[in-house]
Amino acid sequence: MNDALLADFAASCFNDPLRYVYGAFDWRDGESPDDWQIEILNDIKKHSGSLSSVRVAVSSGHGIGKTALVAWIILWAMSTRPYLAGVITSNTAAQLKDKTWRELSVWHKRAINKHWFKQTATKFYQVDNPDTWFISAVPWSKERPEAFAGLHAEHVLMVFDEASAIDDLIYETAEGAMTTSGAMWFAFGNPTRNRGKFHEIHNKLRHRWQCKQVDSRTAKMTNKAELAQWVDEYGEDSDFVRVRIKGEFPRAGSNQLIGGDIVERAVERGRANPSPTSEEYSAKVIGVDVARFGTDSSVIVKRQGYKLLSIKRFHKIDTMELAGIAAHEATVWGADAIFVDSGGVGGGVADRLRQMGHSVIDVEFGGQPNDRAKYYNKRAEIWCLMKEWLAAGGKIPNDRELITDLTSPEYGFSGDKGQIQLEKKEDMRKRGLASPDSGDALALTFAQAVASKPAKDEDENDYTAFNGW
Repeated sequence: MNDALLADFAASCFNDPLRYVYGAFDWRDGESPDDWQIEILNDIKKHSGSLSSVRVAVSSGHGIGKTALVAWIILWAMSTRPYLAGVITSNTAAQLKDKTWRELSVWHKRAINKHWFKQTATKFYQVDNPDTWFISAVPWSKERPEAFAGLHAEHVLMVFDEASAIDDLIYETAEGAMTTSGAMWFAFGNPTRNRGKFHEIHNKLRHRWQCKQVDSRTAKMTNKAELAQWVDEYGEDSDFVRVRIKGEFPRAGSNQLIGGDIVERAVERGRANPSPTSEEYSAKVIGVDVARFGTDSSVIVKRQGYKLLSIKRFHKIDTMELAGIAAHEATVWGADAIFVDSGGVGGGVADRLRQMGHSVIDVEFGGQPNDRAKYYNKRAEIWCLMKEWLAAGGKIPNDRELITDLTSPEYGFSGDKGQIQLEKKEDMRKRGLASPDSGDALALTFAQAVASKPAKDEDENDYTAFNGW
């Protein structure tokens, strides 16, 4: 199709994004937009010809194909609105680059008018007008919100992906771009928080937005067997299922187990590095998380009382070598106990350390917790105990990998018993997150109270302390 015909086609799609989606891409056998995507595109059609701004918010479960819809909307808007100015952001820079921006690249290559546009790492633009007809990929920052202020163009597009985690300040700043008649604003995401602007959009601000909720079980591309397994394991009405499947907001404040504010305060305490006199009498404990997959790390941490003293990570190391390193750390430091993730290959590490004469405590993540009424398994229990430690005075280094690990896992409530259940590592990987190996290593040290060795020559004063806080 020559450019004149393409231009006519694009003009015919000005108020009809579904027409563009059906006509612009090389749909293969069995491919087509999902029903929920069609509904959204038709909703846009109803309102895109009006004089007021278009605002569409979609609260959804996991894996429904929303990133593909984001790409279609961008390509439709760029193809039908000359000299459009736009901004797209997401919850994290990694999500924006590796998921949203990558998906745009995939559909751009499939579009019949792909030669009209070019895509760089941060900009998608019309080839003849790169400075006046474009959409930019901008990681949001509370310190630099100006990128989301008023965009000066006749046609404006704003897209928020994983919108529940974007700070309220960015929403407030972005309002300046919506003063243009016909400006369009789209917000998509899993509803991970029952507060903030994304939550308000679906509640007290819903009169200003076209809002839709999508259950993952109704989307044709999701794995129905896996979703059914999640429901069985976490419970139909658990926050995990509400957020990850139903697209409903959680009843708890957030389904993130450890909030960033708790971790930030622990980092600040670690930076200040106060040394209370009781610290030296606390038990010295080591946690060893043993890697099971090629991309995961084996991690050794040392903790005494409220202080996380060190983190050491090892890639592609065998169990005997790992045991040797842990034994050396324990000997030099005088550790009172070594906690080992003994499930799977970790059992070999625990056995070797015990053979070498060290005090080893085996921890089975899937094992029984001490408080069976409250926790689904041992891993959920020790992560919650670690959260309490962090909030009560824990001091950790400003280690980016550790910070990410601590704040990444989500939680839900299992079955009829309502026990706290931590998100599985495989489910985290499906969200594009790494296994929280450093977090697991630290959590291991809370599996059991440990008595420290009495100080030498202090028989009259027993300074025995536990690894608690």
